[in-house]
Amino acid sequence: MPTSTASILASLDLSSETPGVYDGRWKRGKGATITSFNPATGKPIARVSGATRAQYDEVAAAAQAAFLRWREVPAPKRGELVRRIGNEFRTHKDALGALVTLEVGKILQEGLGEVQEAIDIADFAVGQSRMLYGLSLHSERPAHAMREQWHPLGPVGIVTAFNFPVAVWAWNSMLALVCGDACVWKPSEHAPLAAIAATKIAARVLEPEGFGALVGLCCGSVDEVATPLVDDHRLPLVSFTGSSAVGGRVGARVAARFGRALLELGGNNAIVLLEDADLDLALPAILFGAVGTAGQRCTTTRRLLVHRSLQKEVERRLVKAYAGIRIGDPLAKGTLCGPLISGAAVEAMQRALADARAEGGTLLCGGEPVAQKGALAGGHWVQPAIVRAKNSFRAVQRETFAPILYVIPFDTLEEAIALHNGVPQGLSSAVFTLNLRHAERFLSCAGSDCGIANVNIGTSGAEIGGAFGGEKETGGGRESGSDAWKAYMRRQTNTINWSRELPLAQGIVFG
Repeated sequence: MPTSTASILASLDLSSETPGVYDGRWKRGKGATITSFNPATGKPIARVSGATRAQYDEVAAAAQAAFLRWREVPAPKRGELVRRIGNEFRTHKDALGALVTLEVGKILQEGLGEVQEAIDIADFAVGQSRMLYGLSLHSERPAHAMREQWHPLGPVGIVTAFNFPVAVWAWNSMLALVCGDACVWKPSEHAPLAAIAATKIAARVLEPEGFGALVGLCCGSVDEVATPLVDDHRLPLVSFTGSSAVGGRVGARVAARFGRALLELGGNNAIVLLEDADLDLALPAILFGAVGTAGQRCTTTRRLLVHRSLQKEVERRLVKAYAGIRIGDPLAKGTLCGPLISGAAVEAMQRALADARAEGGTLLCGGEPVAQKGALAGGHWVQPAIVRAKNSFRAVQRETFAPILYVIPFDTLEEAIALHNGVPQGLSSAVFTLNLRHAERFLSCAGSDCGIANVNIGTSGAEIGGAFGGEKETGGGRESGSDAWKAYMRRQTNTINWSRELPLAQGIVFG
């Protein structure tokens, strides 16, 4: 596996000066230069030439032209090309995983896991390419047949966040491709290199077939790329991953032009520890959920609702476990927590902790910036924090993209469910209990109000086989598995009259 910055870039056909525009051909962007920084050192990795509005238009036009040809390719044939893309990701998994770690700071195991998600969703999409099922329906009219079928939708706009710079694009693009769509991708300005590398991997398969423009890429600013993408009538679907505040504006703009928005927004996820919870099982889940990706996942465990009888023991165990967290170089073996993405993220964490303390919260451990030495001295390091709090605190009600775990006691299951649901977001949730009735209550319509609800596992680490997404201010979108493919297609109902008469529905007689 490549470990130096130069070797990682070289193995993925990247350089210190990289074009950030792809419409079937790589082009040097004519817009502002984007500098990719290593959050572990604060030093630049490479510079990427960003797109202008005119270049965005060229990428979208190329994607539209490619879509008009791609939609007529039989779905299983589309799936065959996606299978080959998945194999390319297998070939480059180590290098791309290391690049994700280098560029966004998640530990290497998580970087490799993210690329594995891209591989897994490609495999899933290949199977789905033979299962884009419609329905056979019964007509109320004699000698009539009805059916429902699904057709390709069009070019899909994909706007991704820094924390999953490859996997979220893959969730969308692999399904979109087998459904007959093209893609136009605007990645985070914090992670342009991972996007360029992923696009190059897919383009190696698609370009020889004349379909490189299906994976269009525009690195660039909000004004030059994101805004025209959101407003583009050529894109019937926009998939946006980011904050609830920005997602709300994106959804409104897309709806104003009668487009579809697939929104994956904020999470304020909780684990509920009931009185009979297996703490030996729960503690590792809490630790990974709260500290994984340095708290920068939408599925990060941000609240721990703990039965009052367990509170002291759970707090004792967590404080001890947090003391042993190894913070440092995310490429190094044994590191459990890498850096935050930027200095602004460190400041946001400090503000959240100050707000929680001002409202009466008690800092149990952590929370301070960490001073590193040598090459890591310029990175964005923090100690993961645990705060005893109330669910009503303003700091608890909002999502802070940092490793802060709020511990909140409760007395009854009904109180726990009310506290759990008493936040604006509704992405992921979990309960630890050995009581079947309590588990099923949590999963019932009167239990968790989240799009994801788990029993005896944590809030993070969803498999690609299930639909991923949430409710309320999380946006209502669904990506990845199950029937999420339907978002990338248009539904059509057909009625066929094979009689010699023209009866009308509802028994209407006309003329």
